[in-house]
Amino acid sequence: MADFTDDDDALLAELGVDVDVKKTSSRTPREERIIAGFEEIVRFFDEHGHAPRHGDEHDIFERLYAVRLDRIRELEECRSLIASLDAHGLLNDNSFVPQSSIEEMDDDALLAELGVEADNTDITTLTHVRSVAEKQAAEEIANRERCADFERFKPLFEQVQADLKSGVRSTRPFVKDAGFSKAEIAVGQFFILGGQTLYVAEVGEAIKAPNGESDARLRVIYSNGTESNLLLRSLQRALYKDDAGRRISEPSAGPLFSDIASAEDSESGTIYVLRSLSENQIVKQHRVLFHKIGVTGGSVEKRIANAKLDPTFLLADVEVIATYKLFNINRTKLEKIIHRVFDSARIDIGLTDRFGNPVVPREWFLVPIFVIDQVVERIKDGTISNFTYDHMQAKLITS
Repeated sequence: MADFTDDDDALLAELGVDVDVKKTSSRTPREERIIAGFEEIVRFFDEHGHAPRHGDEHDIFERLYAVRLDRIRELEECRSLIASLDAHGLLNDNSFVPQSSIEEMDDDALLAELGVEADNTDITTLTHVRSVAEKQAAEEIANRERCADFERFKPLFEQVQADLKSGVRSTRPFVKDAGFSKAEIAVGQFFILGGQTLYVAEVGEAIKAPNGESDARLRVIYSNGTESNLLLRSLQRALYKDDAGRRISEPSAGPLFSDIASAEDSESGTIYVLRSLSENQIVKQHRVLFHKIGVTGGSVEKRIANAKLDPTFLLADVEVIATYKLFNINRTKLEKIIHRVFDSARIDIGLTDRFGNPVVPREWFLVPIFVIDQVVERIKDGTISNFTYDHMQAKLITS
């Protein structure tokens, strides 16, 4: 098809015919992208009256354009390509210092450097942009150094682990409605963040945060021997965002065993000690020492109502010797601890249930009641992990 002259175009226009003469670009895709990128910088200058600037206090796109402009200034092929488009003299900034670290970066890499994930087809479509506050909080949490006096704190972490193991302490999700005020992070408290136990060793004087709220600088010690000097609000945000973030309760946060609970206590169940009334010869011979120790989340009376029909209770009636209420404690974990302590005194009696099936109840022990009371006291004071029961001497011994 012959090329149209201007007269031909005018004639066709009079006839209502549009002529689209397609021009073939001599630019490579890379050159087109460089030009398009610089045109965006020029539009930014037209709108704001200045070249894009670096710094977390500026908009994410301004920072992106600033890095892109640095890259264009640094690469001679880019400077030559867009020189005719530089109406504002953006390439002639004498204060520019070349940055070799950005020489090989494309736009996606630049976005990633700024903490942004971008759609591959449109760099202005952001799928996630971290705020300045989020970035600063993450940097503070990650900025740890070796704790020079960790030996001072190591026994504290060891005791906390023993307390958690024995059930004296428990962990609770760090949420705003957990019965604590939002700002309740204080000296001496323990938390779990990112799989590490941390201890708040110091809380500095209150300072005013940019949003007007009170904040403070903390000294936080981690169980791996490191420490960080972060803001209280940063620690709060990190704990809220960590699905596994936990507050470790105080040993005195509430009675572990009591007949009276405070309004803040959460009832977990009851430890019960039973004596069998079975006529089995072994039971009759050792009845004074023959005890079942268990934990229930419901009523003890309901638990033993059908004892004579239940192999767990040796198919016989039982009497309740002692009960201990549980508050703010994991009853399943506690039951395992108690059974571990008394494992050497466990008695396995083979029975046949009413259907003729053989059963072996596992929660009966030859142990005097006063030793069971001692175990409860050791659980209360957090030292139970240091003891086991010696059935030959009928007493607790240091493990």
